[in-house]
Amino acid sequence: MADPAGLWPDSASDDYRAARTELWHAERDLYAALEAVAAARRALPPGGLLGDYSFVEGPEDPGLDEPTRAIGLADLFGDHDTLVVYHLMFGRDAQEACRMCSMWVDGLHGVSHHLARHTAFAVVAEAGVAELRAWGRRRGWDGLRLVSAHGTTFGRDLGAVRPDGALRPGLSVLRREAGGARHFYTAFADWTESEKERGIDLYSPVWQVLDLLPQGRGDWYAANDYAGRLRG
Repeated sequence: MADPAGLWPDSASDDYRAARTELWHAERDLYAALEAVAAARRALPPGGLLGDYSFVEGPEDPGLDEPTRAIGLADLFGDHDTLVVYHLMFGRDAQEACRMCSMWVDGLHGVSHHLARHTAFAVVAEAGVAELRAWGRRRGWDGLRLVSAHGTTFGRDLGAVRPDGALRPGLSVLRREAGGARHFYTAFADWTESEKERGIDLYSPVWQVLDLLPQGRGDWYAANDYAGRLRG
């Protein structure tokens, strides 16, 4: 087995060197698997066409809630041919958004100026515009498009709103088409009803760094509470 250089100090034991070398090969295998999955994702056949939706958005000034304006799905693409949507768990009658979702958006907000070079990005929720923008100010989400989908079937059509009205945190990617948009990809935090959590963890730098620690990320629900306290 190859001996990777530079991954330990000279004082490392033989047991550590052997275990770390084995882990290094496992990490390389994981990298290859991730590359294969990414290639398969890019090769997906055309997804379903989406209708238009009448969303509501506030003004460019994040400190204001009015005037609001109705916008269509095509408007969210701007000058791009692709659109990434974060489905924020924030119900119409809720007092605040999901804290875990908000931590994800915190990370996406931090890299949004990089994303803007390649794709449009929007945070879409069932909450009203005023509530959504107030939460955005509380989290410091300057410059993000915060869009209310209340009264539309957008969330249901993409699976972010279950038939019983329950909300799911996730990401969707859409492609612009003449006269509309086509669905490309959706992923949620929960894989299935019986396989909860971690479905979109690759898109949050917090979990990736915590997984490097000797203690790992700890309890998911304790981390959920911690995530809310980061800026809540």
